[in-house]
This record gives sequence, C-alpha cells and structure tokens, in this order.
Amino acid sequence: MKKLNSSVVRCFFAIAVGLILVIWPAAAVSYLVIAIGICFVLPGIFSLLNYFTRTPKEGEEKPMFPIDGAGSVILGAWMVISPQFFVNIFMYVLGILLIVAGIQQIVSLSYARKYNHVPGGFYVIPIILLIVGAVILFRPFDVAANTFILFGIASLIYGITELVNWYKFNKKK
Repeated sequence: MKKLNSSVVRCFFAIAVGLILVIWPAAAVSYLVIAIGICFVLPGIFSLLNYFTRTPKEGEEKPMFPIDGAGSVILGAWMVISPQFFVNIFMYVLGILLIVAGIQQIVSLSYARKYNHVPGGFYVIPIILLIVGAVILFRPFDVAANTFILFGIASLIYGITELVNWYKFNKKK
C-alpha cells in the first residue's frame, strides 16, 4: 500500500509542478529557488539553535559546532537573496531530472513486462523525456527562455503517463 501511495503522490506532484511551470514559468522558477533556499535555512537554524540552547551535562564533552547547519543557513540565505544565480544552475538540474525520469519509466516498463504485455508505444514518452532532458542539459542557455515551459510540459507528460502506467499495470499484478 505504501508503494502504491508514493507512486500516485509522485504522479500528482509531477502534474502540479508541470502546470505551474507552464502557466507561470518565469515567476515559478524564482519562487522555486527561493522555496528551496528556505528549505535549507530552516533546518540550519534549528541545528544552530539546538547547539546554542543545549544545556551541557556534567562530565560530557561540548558537542562540535554544527558546521553543516551554518553552511545550510548560508547557502539557503544566498538562494533567497539572489535566486537568479541558482536559476542558471537549476537548468542543469532540470535536465538531469528529466533524464532520470525517462530512465525510471523505461526500467519500470521493462519490469512490468514480466507480468504483462507492454506495447512498444509505452516506450515513446520515456524516450522523449530522455531527449528533452538531454537538450536541456547540453544546451541550457540556447533554450533558456523556453526551458521551464518545456520542463513543465515534460513534467505533465511524465505525471500523466506514470499515472496511466500505474493504473494499467498494477491492477493486473
């Protein structure tokens, strides 16, 4: 049941991200980088607060300063303050994500072949995802204006096809 739920959640998350990137590509990317920055800042702050507010016990060594927490706060603050710098890096990450998503779908379909007949047409979308990911990864600034819309469309396609694959192949398992 846990695997079933995570697959469906992953599908709906991909569809939601795709819709947001297609509808508001420029704003979505900056806000996404800022949100990721906040996700770095908060745990770092909690780590630092835990270090400074901890009451030492008798005979216990003082713990090491949480360098990872401080680094997390610094990186997160940098992402929040200047998201455009990270948007450029994010282009490469998006390309890698699409390549990984395409590979994951091909592997899942190959695994489903053990239990069901999988028509060749089901492999078209994962191959397209691989190609789009490669284009974004190797030519990110040539297609920068449309990359996030392209990634949004690819994310929508991934989410929908993954949901169809889950429905079609898990009901027979």
